[in-house]
This record gives sequence, C-alpha cells and structure tokens, in this order.
Amino acid sequence: MHDLWHLQRQEFFANLEPQKQRFLAHAQRREYKKNGIVFFEGERGDSCFYLKSGLVRIFSISESGKEPVFFLRRPGEMFGLSEVLNDYPRKTNAQAITPAEIYSMNGSEFDKVLAGDYALARRVITVLGSRLRQLSENISDLVSCSVMERLIKLLIALGYEQLPDAGAWNSPVRIALRISQGQIAAMIGSTQPTVSDLLQELQEDDLVSVSNRQITLRDPSGLLAKAARLKT
Repeated sequence: MHDLWHLQRQEFFANLEPQKQRFLAHAQRREYKKNGIVFFEGERGDSCFYLKSGLVRIFSISESGKEPVFFLRRPGEMFGLSEVLNDYPRKTNAQAITPAEIYSMNGSEFDKVLAGDYALARRVITVLGSRLRQLSENISDLVSCSVMERLIKLLIALGYEQLPDAGAWNSPVRIALRISQGQIAAMIGSTQPTVSDLLQELQEDDLVSVSNRQITLRDPSGLLAKAARLKT
C-alpha cells in the first residue's frame, strides 16, 4: 500500500482538539451546494478553509478548456493554506462536487491562532510538505503512468474511505460520489472516449461495474494488482 500513502489521511486537527475548537469558534461557517465555487484562480488568497463535510476538488482550467484536478479534499482536511500564509493570489480553483459544510478563517485571524502554538504550526508545515510531495507524484504520473494506471488510482482514491482494513479490499465497494466519465477524464488528464473504453475493459475483467454514473469497485485488490502489472 506504499503507493497509497497520500490516501491514508489524518484529520487535520487530530490530537489537537483545543486548537480545533478555537479555530471553529473564530471561523465562518458556510454551506455550499453541489458545484458551488469556494474560490477562483487569481482571487486574493486571504482565507483558509476547513472541510467539515462533503468533497471539494482543487483544479485549474487550461487554455484548451480542460480542467485537470490536482487534489480532492475530504472531510477533516484544510485547504487554501499555501496562499493564506503570505496572502498570495489563488493558483487554482476550488469547487464543492457534493454539498459541503466549510469553515473559513481570514489570514490575520489564522495568524493569531498559529501564534505561539508550536504544535499547530508544525501541523501546517507537515501538511504542506506532504501535499508538495503528492503534487510532484501527480505530475510524474501524467508523464510516466498509462491512462489506465491513472484511472485505477483515481477509482481507488474515490473508494478509499470504505476500505478500512485488508479484508475490505476483497469485497465490492460502491463509490459514494456519482461521477460522469467527463469528470473522470478531467481528473486524470484524458478524454471521455478513452475513459469510456477503459471502464468497459475493467467491466469485462469483472473489476468494476458502472451504471448511471454509479461506479462499484467489484474487486479493489484486483484493481491494485492490475495497476501493478501495468508498471512492469
């Protein structure tokens, strides 16, 4: 499971309950509908965000209109950290792809929360370092991995929350998020026809099933094995 290190996420405030309560007490709570935009590229990065529930994609829009997805943010994660520390303009867009509950805090207030709190400041540094490593691996994947490998990695990522132990990897898992082939293509840097063909191949291998945007991983461990074979 070494290749899945970035999916083994930890609640941002894990073991930092007093800091979490202080953050939530001074943050602004907001609910987003599905497809609601949290921020746009180029906007002032004067806030950071804690995702209480839902799913948020961090993505850009290329000149050709493609929307490569860099990260999927899940409940318990913070995002917008890299800009808020220096008030830099946003380099990406953030969009809720399910209904989401999000807490935001402006930069000056976040500075106050961090001031004199070594444990929280260290957590921020650790998270940013981990994300830089993940981004580097994502870029490497676009160059070195086949589209099928990238598709399998995405499917595993979307179903990972329902794979808590080794036994679960041998049972079917339904991805909670209903997702179109076009959205999948954007996330892995491919095209909808290619994704359609690859999903059909995975269905023929009895590794997944697809119906009305609902994807079930019929054999998660088999998917991983297929990705491993593609590397050789």
